[in-house]
This record gives sequence, structure tokens and C-alpha cells, in this order.
Amino acid sequence: MSFFSKLFRNDKAESVVLIDITVGSVAGAYARRSNGQTPLLLYARRFPIENHADETRERAMLRALRVLGDALIREGAPALARATGSGSINNIVVSIDAPWQETSVRTEHFEGKEPFVFTKALVAKAMEKTGCASEDKVICDERVVGTLLNGYETHDPYGKSAHRAEIIILSSLIKQSVVGGVTAILRGLYHTKRIEIIAGSSLRYQALRAAFPHEHNALILDATGPVVSIELVRNDLLVAISETPDVSVGDSAWAHEVTQVIIELAKRYPLPRNIFLLARESETEETQKALTKVQLGSLWLSDNQPKIVSILPSHFAGLVKQTDATLIDLSLILMTLYAHYRES
Repeated sequence: MSFFSKLFRNDKAESVVLIDITVGSVAGAYARRSNGQTPLLLYARRFPIENHADETRERAMLRALRVLGDALIREGAPALARATGSGSINNIVVSIDAPWQETSVRTEHFEGKEPFVFTKALVAKAMEKTGCASEDKVICDERVVGTLLNGYETHDPYGKSAHRAEIIILSSLIKQSVVGGVTAILRGLYHTKRIEIIAGSSLRYQALRAAFPHEHNALILDATGPVVSIELVRNDLLVAISETPDVSVGDSAWAHEVTQVIIELAKRYPLPRNIFLLARESETEETQKALTKVQLGSLWLSDNQPKIVSILPSHFAGLVKQTDATLIDLSLILMTLYAHYRES
């Protein structure tokens, strides 16, 4: 989808700290991107989140993040300096998964009896409607991922005349106390004030769409955490996101919840035959087997199962470089890709 390449293009060379926070672990890395060059991922580390007695998951996560931060400064910064000539960083990208985040998508409609000019002011007013999702969650990232004028997708819509328009808005909602705790730790480690926090499922969706621009229709099944996010892309547009409850991969409850989400999507949209499966490297085979056991063909009104493609680090060999000693981590690879192409 060329839209994402245009959306995220940034010509400035920079060094970025990447932080990935999941329910069971925290990971960090340094990435270097520059115009016309393949981004470089270096010094990646992942630490488990271990709960102490009478300790909340949030407090345990923040404690693990401090351990990770110490390693990034003590070992990672020198590695960055050796690779780039400088240990300083420009900004930080933080990906946060369940149970502290949720991702939503909505469509805003504009219509008039007479033709009107589509402007940024119209979009800004529509995005103000989101407000605060709840008392304990804040909107950390919100962006337009698709625009249609008179029913046709338009990549450069501003200033054009239309009778009707639609914009598709992707929002990342993060628990407020987690945002505050994570931000405080990172500001204690680095001098930059540029800290971008985004829901993990939103980041991975955007990275995949940049990596596979010619896949115009697909289901993206993001099973990298206990909450499975299922995203439907039709005609290059994200039209729906649904999430399952927190269940263990491979058991009957997991299969049931995934099936129910797809059934609800099938009631509203024709389903594409390609499913992109994202899972932790250690769980990829188990997750694909569990998904294969589900009789998905019946949801497509066909005896043939849809094509399931497990997304592996090898798929990004030409898109992201790594130093020989760097941990191979799919989530951090996708974060590097997102940081490279994100909106400047």
C-alpha cells in the first residue's frame, strides 16, 4: 500500500530507542534510520516481567523496565556509538500491549447537498469527537489511515471538492497510570522529550501495511499477546479491528474466541482468503496449529481453508538490517520498520 510509504516518509537521519512492553516481558533496542538507507537494528534485549508477592502486574512491568533501561544505557549506548559514531538519540518509540492498551477504528462521514472542499479543518474537528475513552485511559496515538472522496480512496484529498467524504481513524488507547510511569522512567534515562507511545497492535498493523504494500485484502491476526487483535483490510483500507478476551493460545477457549470474532466480521464484510498470522517466535508453530484446527473454511462458505501465512523475521531481511550479535525479535523488527516509515 503506497499510502503508508508516503505517510511515514521522513528524510532526517536519526537514532531511535525502541521499547516493547507486553504482558510477560519488556524489550528494548536502538535503531538507526537515514534517507535512502535500510534501517539498522542493534543491541536488542528482552527481559521477563516477574511478579513479586502482593505486586500488581503494572508495578512488576515498571520494575522490569528499569532493569531494561539500565542495560540500554550501560551496554546499548556504547554499541550505538560504535555503530554510528554517536551514543545520543533523537527520540523514543514505545509499544504497549494488553492488558494496558486497546486499539479502535472508526469511520467519520461528511456529506452535503452541495459540493464542499475537503480540508484539514474538517478532519481536525472530526477527530476531536474521540475525547477520552474512559477515566483511566488516554489517547496516545490517533491518525487517519484512509480517506475516500465520493466513494473512491484518495491519497491526497485536501483542497479537493466532493459531495461526500469518509475518513478512517485509528486510535491507540493506553492506561493513564502506565503512560505516566513509563514516561517518567524514560525521561530519567534520556534527555529527549520526544517520546511516542502507541498501542502495539496499531504499530504492528501499520508496519505490516508498509512492508506488504501489494496485499490489498487480508485478515491480520495478531496473536503476539494473550489478547488477539484481528484487523480486516479490504481494498487497501482498514475497515475493522476486534479483540478477543485474554485466553491461552491453543486451548478450546482461544479457538472459540477467535472464531467468534471472525464470524462477526463475516456478517458485515466479505472475508479475504489471506490471513497474516503474527505470534511470538516460540509460539508461532503452536498458534498456527491451533488456528488450522478451527474449521475456518465454513466461515468463507467454502470447503477450502483460507491461506495462513505466519509472519517471520526472515520476511523483513531486505527491509531491516541487524548486527550479527543482535537478538532476532519480530516485534522489535516491526518497531524498527514503523520508526523508519512513520509520519515525520
